Amino acid sequence: MTLMNPDDSVLDEQSGGPENTSGTESTPHAEKANSSLTGKEPAESEEVHGFEDIELPPVDYSGYSKQELAETLSLLIDNRPTSEIRDDVDRIKSLFYKKVKAESDERRNKFLEGGGKIEDYRAWVDPLEVQVKMIIDKYRARKTDFSRVQEAEKQDNLRRKNEIIDRIKDLVNREESINRTFQEFRALQNDWHSTGVVPQSALKDLWENYHHSVEMFYDYIKINKELRDLDLKKNLESKILLCEKTEELLLEPNAVTAFRLLQDYHNQWREIGPVPQESKNEIWDRFREATSQINKRHHEYFENQKDEQRKNLDAKLALCEEVEALIQLEIKNFRDFDEKAEKVVALQKMWRTIGFAPKKQNNKIYQRFREACDAFFEKKRAFYADNKETQVVNLQKKTDLCVQAEALQDSTDWKTSSDALIRLQKEWKAVGPVPRKQSEKIWKRFRKACDTFFNRKAQHFSQQDTSFEDNLKAKQAIIEELEKFEPGNDVKAAFEYLKNIQKRWTDIGFVPFNMKEDITNRYRNVLNREFDKLKIGEEDRNILKYRNKLDGLKTNPKASRKVRNEREKFFTRIKQLEGDIVLWENNIGFFAKSANADTMIREVEEKIENAKKLIKTLEEKVRMIDQSGLDD
Repeated sequence: MTLMNPDDSVLDEQSGGPENTSGTESTPHAEKANSSLTGKEPAESEEVHGFEDIELPPVDYSGYSKQELAETLSLLIDNRPTSEIRDDVDRIKSLFYKKVKAESDERRNKFLEGGGKIEDYRAWVDPLEVQVKMIIDKYRARKTDFSRVQEAEKQDNLRRKNEIIDRIKDLVNREESINRTFQEFRALQNDWHSTGVVPQSALKDLWENYHHSVEMFYDYIKINKELRDLDLKKNLESKILLCEKTEELLLEPNAVTAFRLLQDYHNQWREIGPVPQESKNEIWDRFREATSQINKRHHEYFENQKDEQRKNLDAKLALCEEVEALIQLEIKNFRDFDEKAEKVVALQKMWRTIGFAPKKQNNKIYQRFREACDAFFEKKRAFYADNKETQVVNLQKKTDLCVQAEALQDSTDWKTSSDALIRLQKEWKAVGPVPRKQSEKIWKRFRKACDTFFNRKAQHFSQQDTSFEDNLKAKQAIIEELEKFEPGNDVKAAFEYLKNIQKRWTDIGFVPFNMKEDITNRYRNVLNREFDKLKIGEEDRNILKYRNKLDGLKTNPKASRKVRNEREKFFTRIKQLEGDIVLWENNIGFFAKSANADTMIREVEEKIENAKKLIKTLEEKVRMIDQSGLDD
């Protein structure tokens, strides 16, 4: 009878089968760390892992500063066992010294570019580097101390377990009460189980000696049958319970968690003594069957992860090639560079949505993508640096526009000045970029002048409440007309009627200031209710309701800022959706040809279609904002 594990190891009855014919049990041993039932015993403290080329995602320290890396390294060494942090320490140390070297190279290059000679250059010593060396020295010392203590403890445990074996052997020659001898044997077994781990090199011989001594005890001691049968029965109950717990692991959704728990159950099985002869084959077959299924799930889980990681690698290769293609383009103006930069940023966002590539390629593909992005932005910085003169000219043009806008900000010629400021705003948009240090400052100056005028204009018209009584009556009449309106069966005619109502409402001027919010809310609620009655598409209804909202905001003197913010949010959402569409369309090509893949493709295509509809709605809302003049 054989059992195949995920590594195709073979279990024979002699090394891991059920109890032998002498009434004792041959304990199943583990041939590898990731196999529960094979020929070799694992170390008692040894953690059982899965396939070595698959690991759970490590902490990503690549975005940490030098100070954060040093602090994180110190916290890890001070608060966690040295045996758990080796990989983290190596990665943090590597990232830290890469940053130190980059800064050192940058300082040396600046010194040489400034006219200095290489023989006069003195290397800069980073204070953090000294601190990190001290932390690493502390880690090495603790690691050495930990290993020394662990080895001493293992040797002491080995000595104690050998003493226990000798004492069990001595029990065979005792001439005293059987019950007393058996109690002493049980106490020695408890001592054995409570004693910690021993050196790996001695483990196999130690367990063989122990089991041999136990078998001798059962074979030669004249133990009364009643006491022995009771002990065998208790062992059987314990193993039945272990079988049930192992079978429950088949329902555990996480294959890795189930596999790790299985290793604990196998250690417990090994510690339990023999069972009645008539039950040994049945109980062992039950335990082995559940083990085989869990091992198979564990193997399939990591195989699926490998497939997923290979798909991720293909997706990341495509992103690398796309950025590298952008680098090769000949870009001649600021606008094109800005558009391409936005595309690179979108590709970076897409990169973060893709999972890990296979371990051997993961760092390489990330380095390739990072270098491509850095090369593009370095090319952009060089272009901007070479065109500083153009940016200075643009700064002068925008300064002139600020002067013109400030001359109009206190004007009371509302129509002429409004048109003039709108014209200045269009000219502002046509002017190219200015030096980065002045960009925010010059924009705030221009924006302040425009806001000053339009806020004064809005306040002026909002205070003319006494002349707006007729407008109030006209709007109340429209609301009453809407409340009586019944759409009927002619959806198109009802739709045109409601659009005409919107136009009539917009054509009516301001109402008294203290009534505008109430009348606007009443109108919006009634109109929205009528739109909801129409059997038209959700997109059309959404657009009409938004036009209704914009009409209401025209009476709000502070609406322009709100609408501008909303317009920017729409643009941001459109860009995000376009990026999502690119990602989804790209990912479709990576799905394998299968029934499950077809289902996933349909779901992704549905997402793409919904995103395109939403983009169309958002673009229409932006167009309505531009036509309303609220964002000026």
